[in-house]
Amino acid sequence: MADLITVDDPDDPRLRDYTGLTDVELRRRREPAEGLFIAEGEKVIRRAKHAGYEMRSMLLSAKWVDLMRDVIDEVPAPVYAVSPELAERVTGYHVHRGALASMQRKPLPAADELLTTARRVVVMEAVNDHTNIGAIFRSAAALGMDAVLLSPDCADPLYRRSVKVSMGAVFSVPYARLGTWPKDLETVREAGFRLLALTPDEKAGSIDEAAPHRMDKVALMLGAEGDGLSTRALVAADEWVRIPMAHGVDSLNVGAAAAVAFYAVASGRPEN
Repeated sequence: MADLITVDDPDDPRLRDYTGLTDVELRRRREPAEGLFIAEGEKVIRRAKHAGYEMRSMLLSAKWVDLMRDVIDEVPAPVYAVSPELAERVTGYHVHRGALASMQRKPLPAADELLTTARRVVVMEAVNDHTNIGAIFRSAAALGMDAVLLSPDCADPLYRRSVKVSMGAVFSVPYARLGTWPKDLETVREAGFRLLALTPDEKAGSIDEAAPHRMDKVALMLGAEGDGLSTRALVAADEWVRIPMAHGVDSLNVGAAAAVAFYAVASGRPEN
């Protein structure tokens, strides 16, 4: 059973995991280095716990203590009860959902380990917007994608914003980072995957005509918002595919495009 500790000092060192949550650059450096991430909101905290992440501590507004009582009773980590005003001073923003948990990261699997059991894989290049990362993971989980591979410069899926937007779906889809880009795409191809580059380029064929749902193994490549896939990534792909557009629209937000493409890849019939 966790200890419930009332804290009234924003400089209490026990709250260090939660300081400066709005400082993106600080948290980007600090969280991976210290092996932690922040789960925000009751549902996300429960999903992180269910996914097997070890809890370091919880930070709760008083009214959330009873709602989280079952979690408090199950985990040995300390639980810090604070006022909403103190939570805001510590974190740097108004914690609307009143519940935060600091969770311990797990070691990432190697890409080739994920590829041995997957058939539908997402490959992201330089997607560094945390909202887009979260949206893509949520769609990947909902539409039956098996794994996600990230280029070295992609944003952290376990950053608080990514986790929140995904509603915890980042815990459901296994992911790994590719060490060398785009050279490591060859590892994906050698594992039997056909590399499909999603691009609005007129040279690309319709994703419907490519019929990825009939392919044995598919790796769908997505680029960053605005820039899309780099020339190097496009050259490394086996085939370019696009989503047919109407009314003169030339492209979609990468999160929306990902959802449409995932549906096409999985043929709208996720297995789980």
